[in-house]
Amino acid sequence: MKRSEINQIIKDALIFFESQHFFLPPWARWSPQEWDTKGEECNEIRNNGLGWDLTDFGSGAFKSKGLTLFTIRNGHLKGGKKTYCEKIMLVRNEQVTPAHFHWYKTEDIINRGGGVLCMRLWHSDKNEAPTRDEIWVQMDGISRQVIPGDTIRLQVGESITFEPLLYHSFWAEEGDCIVGEVSTVNDDAKDNRFWDEAGRFPEIEEDVAPAYKLCTEYLKFQKNA
Repeated sequence: MKRSEINQIIKDALIFFESQHFFLPPWARWSPQEWDTKGEECNEIRNNGLGWDLTDFGSGAFKSKGLTLFTIRNGHLKGGKKTYCEKIMLVRNEQVTPAHFHWYKTEDIINRGGGVLCMRLWHSDKNEAPTRDEIWVQMDGISRQVIPGDTIRLQVGESITFEPLLYHSFWAEEGDCIVGEVSTVNDDAKDNRFWDEAGRFPEIEEDVAPAYKLCTEYLKFQKNA
């Protein structure tokens, strides 16, 4: 992805979140130059992968296959006091996040505003292949049976729980959608199994200067600390 595209995607996300009355912490707007002035007081942000995270899943077509995320709080798999994670996501209209599961993470996905959040689910077998086995999920605390591969639609305020090893793909309809995620500790570098091969983090073409840091771009400080 081009850096100019990433800059614009984040600017658009900030505007959309605020239009839905969801406000990020002040450091969401820090420039790379401002980040360079910050020391160890910001280590939780750096070490736990907080902040901006966007991907086109290696598709080269972000508008149709992509996702914009901001990790607000997160623990660390190696230990610590926080055993939870919270993200906010912008799912564009008809923009697909491809089918994947998590080996470890349990998560609640919540439609926080905007359009309708749509998804399809499948269990996985011991070889990590999708199955047609029956699925029971918790939706707003209520047990419901869903048919593998059928489309589930969450209206604003509705939520669903994804347990480990459950394949899920999602997209928005009837407009862009602001989507919340509350989960156990998250590690996107190691805990995603895509049904079809996909890249989790984008390769970046530096056509302009970055306006924001991505969560994958704190490594320089960590190596020098």
